[in-house]
Amino acid sequence: MARQCEVCGKSVQVGNSVEIRGKAKYLGGVGTKVTGITRRKFVPNLQKVHVTLPSGQNTTLRVCVQCIRSGAIRKTVKTKPFELGTNKTPAKPKAKSKATA
Repeated sequence: MARQCEVCGKSVQVGNSVEIRGKAKYLGGVGTKVTGITRRKFVPNLQKVHVTLPSGQNTTLRVCVQCIRSGAIRKTVKTKPFELGTNKTPAKPKAKSKATA
């Protein structure tokens, strides 16, 4: 399984990790110096999510969090929402209380 979003296709990107020492001039220092540059990977935040497809079928996809938050997918409803049943029986009359004298 590739590290790729199955909705938008977002995948791993490559960049640099820059190590810096020193204090910035605007903070009163003599300036910052780059002490090392190494290659690194930027990995997308992928989650396994139960999804309802437009055809009505439920499946599991690896989707980035940006697609989940933007509403690009429709999550599966695991439980049916609670519904109050209709009351078909008439209400019972209240019992009369006997007053003691």
